[in-house]
Amino acid sequence: MASTMAQAPAGSETRIRPLWRNVQFQVLWIGQSASSLGMAVADVAYPLAILALTGSAGRAGLFASVQAAGALAAGLPGGQLADRCDWRRIVIAAEAARALVTAGIVAALLLSALSLPVLLASAVLLGTSQGIVSTARFLLVRAAVPASQLTAALTQDEIRQNGASLIGPPVGGALYGLRALAHAAPFVFTAASFVISLITALMIKVGRDQADDGKQGPHAAQGAAGNQAAGEQAAGDQGPDGAAGASRRRIMSGMLQGLATLWRQPVLRAAMVLIMMVNTVGAGLDIIVVVILRQQSVSPGLIGLALGGGAIGGLAGAPLVPLLHKLRPGVLLLGVCVWFLPPLALLAVPAGPWWAAMLLFAAMLGVPAVRVLIDVLVLQQSPAGQRGRVLGAVQTLLGLGMPVGLAASGVLLQVLPAGTAMLVLAGVLAASVLSCAMVPALRQARWPA
Repeated sequence: MASTMAQAPAGSETRIRPLWRNVQFQVLWIGQSASSLGMAVADVAYPLAILALTGSAGRAGLFASVQAAGALAAGLPGGQLADRCDWRRIVIAAEAARALVTAGIVAALLLSALSLPVLLASAVLLGTSQGIVSTARFLLVRAAVPASQLTAALTQDEIRQNGASLIGPPVGGALYGLRALAHAAPFVFTAASFVISLITALMIKVGRDQADDGKQGPHAAQGAAGNQAAGEQAAGDQGPDGAAGASRRRIMSGMLQGLATLWRQPVLRAAMVLIMMVNTVGAGLDIIVVVILRQQSVSPGLIGLALGGGAIGGLAGAPLVPLLHKLRPGVLLLGVCVWFLPPLALLAVPAGPWWAAMLLFAAMLGVPAVRVLIDVLVLQQSPAGQRGRVLGAVQTLLGLGMPVGLAASGVLLQVLPAGTAMLVLAGVLAASVLSCAMVPALRQARWPA
């Protein structure tokens, strides 16, 4: 008999419980929240540890770059893994790996054996695990809730992300200041958060059989089996060397399937181009704001509070998601991007930290609605058997914008005043919005049934 914790299948619309009574989803959300908060704490603690170890700000930034590169490299393979393996097992394995890596950092600190190579190796492992776990965890959310509650579930997930962004940095800084554990306290906190996430993954009882992937019917199953058999037969006809080459080609083509699916759908293609540009601009936004405020002799503490305005805006924007989603998806996406432009340009005005905080708050109000929009479109319009690869492709494309945005912002700050650099970012985003607004399929897109 199925566990009493099990929720009705995602495709069933009968006897749907309110989301707050969906034990499967809420347990999963608690694990996600713990993991996100731990990562937000670690994002502050790792640079502080490297600064204390090497005294180099550049090397402190190197950790984040290596971690981001690991997550980026794992995006496509992680998507293919999610389409082939049990999502719970992926989450359990990834969280166990992250907990062990972080526990190793704690041990190195306590034994005075911490070194830059150890930290960078940890960055690779942590980033790779994040790239793998994010897709599997997202598909678990889809399996835990019926389709009619997907928007509400993803909206609650926005509270998790923005809450971690708001709470994590000050907690990380405060814990690192504790000398009793050789500055290991934030890493103990982070390791514990991964363990909590692991435990919640062990508790839930959802998987492929609750998602659409397991409901394609006998003909779809027979077709998939036939394709696999044909592929195996073709590989066998080619001999051992040919079989190995064919296997490698199948793996590569499988990983690229998500990108091909995105490209074939005009709405998803245009939406992803625009979101990539927003992500690229947003990646360098904080560093330019920091430079603008430092030029006004604003203290580091007030700069941190000003940057927190964006996270507060994201929290305040989460309740607006159902209202904004009454608009057509293309209109919503373009409208939020247009809304983002005036605060972005006004940040160039040097009017102090509270001015910057207010503008960042305003800019972020519509971002939760856009993130949920992309998630809904991807999950509802992607073939069930390819959702992992499509999500992996989305994660990879969005991840590409971060190093590009950070590098471009650094170059702009080298050759232009900070205020002018901010106006350049606003101009680039405005051009992207105008270009995507010319795509009829995006403007006329409808929500999937």
